Amino acid sequence: MTDGYQASGEFLHLLSEPAWQALRTPVGIALRHTTPPDGPAVDIGAGTGLGTAVLAASHPAAEIVAVEPSSVLRAVLLSRVAADDDLRRRVTVVAGDALGVELPDRLGAVLAMNMIGHLDPAGRRTLWRRIAARLSPGAPLVVNLQPPAEPASIPETVFGTVGVGRYTYEGGGSAEPAGPDAVTWRMRYRVLGPDGSPVRESTVEYAWHVLSVAGLRSELAEAGLTTEVGPLDVVRAVRAD
Repeated sequence: MTDGYQASGEFLHLLSEPAWQALRTPVGIALRHTTPPDGPAVDIGAGTGLGTAVLAASHPAAEIVAVEPSSVLRAVLLSRVAADDDLRRRVTVVAGDALGVELPDRLGAVLAMNMIGHLDPAGRRTLWRRIAARLSPGAPLVVNLQPPAEPASIPETVFGTVGVGRYTYEGGGSAEPAGPDAVTWRMRYRVLGPDGSPVRESTVEYAWHVLSVAGLRSELAEAGLTTEVGPLDVVRAVRAD
């Protein structure tokens, strides 16, 4: 597997923590289960484990499978899991991607946060069908989207800064349309010294498939899932039957 986070992986956990402070409550609410969970809970595109921890807290008795293709992000994820006695007992970290990983026959919950843009429309529909066929009754699929909702130019913007010791870690980027359903992001990560001058800098480009909330709900309905949209456009889907 090619690791698209080789250049940016060291920054993502730091820069994602503030966003997850806001996401934690709506994601936790969306992960609620209306019946006793049947099957493991799966975090697809688990990254560094910020969502995995929310999933584990929402399903305190469940086995957790955390799927992440990036070796850089898995290193942080595995360290996070190993440092917590409860997570160490319940979480299995799997090297795989959304379409290639072997899913359990029954799923008690699925979390797929901040990763859907890596999949093209055909890939998304394949994933929804795979999940829908395995979700136990009442078990939620929880997913979100990241802007833009359509191909558009986004000017250079700083998305976040976090201080650690003498350094400030900064993440930002810009985007340009790349066809009818995608943009190309050019991300820039900088380490700044005490005086604000750059110590070092990394840039990375990647394609991101865009989708509106209405489009996502339509795709999930095609797979036999009913949806509701919560705060921060966190989408909860369950089997229609």
